[in-house]
Amino acid sequence: MKNPYVILSIFITLIITLHNIAPEKIKYPITPKEVIADQYFDTTIVDPYRWLEDDYSKQTKFWVDKQNAFTDRYLRKIPFRNKIEKKLKEIWDHPSTSVPFKKGEHYYYYYNSGMQNQSVLYVKDSINGEGEILIDPNEFSHDGSIALRGVYFSNDNNYMGYSISKSGSDWLEFFILDLKTKKLLNDHLKWIKFSGMSWYGNGFYYTKYPKPDNKQEYSGTNENSKVFYHHLGTPQSADEIIYYDPNQPKVSPWISVSEDERYLFLYKSKGTYGNTISYRDTWNNATGWIKLVDDYKSEISIIDVANGYFIAQTDRNAPFKKIIKINPDNPNENLWKQLITGNKNEVLYNCNLVGGKLLAHFTKDIISLWKAYDLDGNYLYTVDLPGKGIVNGFNGKKNDFITWYSFNNSVNPSTIYQYDISNNNSSVYKLSETSFNSQNYIMRQEFYISKDGTMVPIFLAHRKGLNMDMERPTLLYGYGGFNISIKPYFNKSNVILLESGGVYAIANIRGGSEYGEEWHKDGMLLNKQNVFDDFIYAAKYLFKEGITSPDYLAIKGGSNGGLLIGAVLNQRPDIFRVAFPEVGVMDMLRYEKFTIGHAWAVEYGTIANKIHFDNIIKYSPLHNIQNDYAYPSVMIYTADHDDRVVPAHSFKYAATLQNNQEGISPILIRIGKSAGHGAGKPTKKVIKEITDKWAFMFYEMGIDY
Repeated sequence: MKNPYVILSIFITLIITLHNIAPEKIKYPITPKEVIADQYFDTTIVDPYRWLEDDYSKQTKFWVDKQNAFTDRYLRKIPFRNKIEKKLKEIWDHPSTSVPFKKGEHYYYYYNSGMQNQSVLYVKDSINGEGEILIDPNEFSHDGSIALRGVYFSNDNNYMGYSISKSGSDWLEFFILDLKTKKLLNDHLKWIKFSGMSWYGNGFYYTKYPKPDNKQEYSGTNENSKVFYHHLGTPQSADEIIYYDPNQPKVSPWISVSEDERYLFLYKSKGTYGNTISYRDTWNNATGWIKLVDDYKSEISIIDVANGYFIAQTDRNAPFKKIIKINPDNPNENLWKQLITGNKNEVLYNCNLVGGKLLAHFTKDIISLWKAYDLDGNYLYTVDLPGKGIVNGFNGKKNDFITWYSFNNSVNPSTIYQYDISNNNSSVYKLSETSFNSQNYIMRQEFYISKDGTMVPIFLAHRKGLNMDMERPTLLYGYGGFNISIKPYFNKSNVILLESGGVYAIANIRGGSEYGEEWHKDGMLLNKQNVFDDFIYAAKYLFKEGITSPDYLAIKGGSNGGLLIGAVLNQRPDIFRVAFPEVGVMDMLRYEKFTIGHAWAVEYGTIANKIHFDNIIKYSPLHNIQNDYAYPSVMIYTADHDDRVVPAHSFKYAATLQNNQEGISPILIRIGKSAGHGAGKPTKKVIKEITDKWAFMFYEMGIDY
């Protein structure tokens, strides 16, 4: 007979062992709840974490610090985190140069030696000459948190205005540089947002918002914008109001000026799609505005003025866009002449008037296709491009016959080409200096069937000859909204994944402009669920093709793409291992209340409309988190100076997801300090952020780097 004490001892040892190895639920920082509820028609919605909307309160700042410390403690235990950061620094530490552009008799370009926080603007006298520093944004701040956001040359090229932003905010400040003396003028303008400078005479037009109330700088509603004219050498307080309509506080106006300064074009928009346009002939001393389009039902913009006609691009009665010619003396829409048009196979993306020709950028299944036309719209030739990828550039003036463009794709870093318009000839101007060996990798485009039978394109990038064994660590990226086409650009951060035997996938889901305005409409308003279905079926396609499985799939999206990830995470949390919802619109019931959110109602709908509310509440990421569900690993990202999609969206979403998480997988939020929606972020912060994302993804998948 066996000794009962021995059996008991073995049993106790087994229990202790199992207890020690069994994973435990993570204890998150406590987020206090309030008793707050709102009534939307016949529905009551509780909002217990609304106090996190106050980004100035001590309680919110304390919560942010606690969450960041919690996230950092979790990430510090990843053994290869420092190794990834070291590798990323090696990837980044190579010089990079932008496509050059000509202004007057000088050439300009941006250059980064590799690890500089901000790229530096250079100027040179000849295209092959030696450049000198014109503006070094790294001198704006000690940590690179102040960025150069735009440059605007006067029409005589004597002055260059430029804008800066601090800590990634959308708020801009304007300065003026005398290009002859290289000295700054005293002009300094503030409280500018979503505006450039349109030079006219001895000054420029710009759009300004009222100075926000105390503690509303980064969250207050952006309304009542006005168009001003600023005379050089005068204080901003003396600027003249050119246009303002107090009866339409949410309408955003702006003015552009023709190159010869004859015509002023007044644009107005109510949201992220649709605008009106009027014009004024200054040579005839006109003071009023002649309307071209006044119904906000289409997009239209003036490309240039040539031979007395407006050359414009529009999608008005043209779902794949078109280029038109308008006689300013007889601008009736019935008399517009169509010069170039896109179609379902070749969607018109944009068009430049350079060297006396119209250079039209089409996309064929998202890939760039450039064609040349004369000013009457007669086809001349197709530009011979280096390969299948994305080609941007071809900028210049009507009498410039040399221009430049860049070519790249998911596995080919940017090469800059010089293009001779006269003989349709390209030559390499600047090769990429990155250490990535593109010859070992492949980008391929495939198509899959979504839930409703729609064919959706997907780009896959990976090492050549890679064994697709259902265990390839895969990152699936999507956006799906606002008429924005997502293209397979080269991204240095993806080198970590590609060199590790992983796959990078881009799903060109509906909501963008990849196949014209219908593709956009099929993913907006009441059709928004199509966006989520397309993304879910992209994941299913990856499984079906044997590329990866749910245990090795991560999903990522930012801004509207953050909304996408949040919605998909709620609807199908079982088919992903890791999720990265970044700077996302997560509280769909309150997005209109902050900054420029009211402009997104064109895309999402407004909760003031019951039909829209009934649709929005079905997918709003914050309001569809399941109770006591084992969610996969999630790293939410936002930033303290994000005044595009305020961080409260992500704060409330993180608090709710942590509260409801039943499983053992971590729900983390990483909150960037002195950072915004993404633009202008210094290199050091970019590398730190990317390090944490790759480390988290590999660690949660059980992959050693």
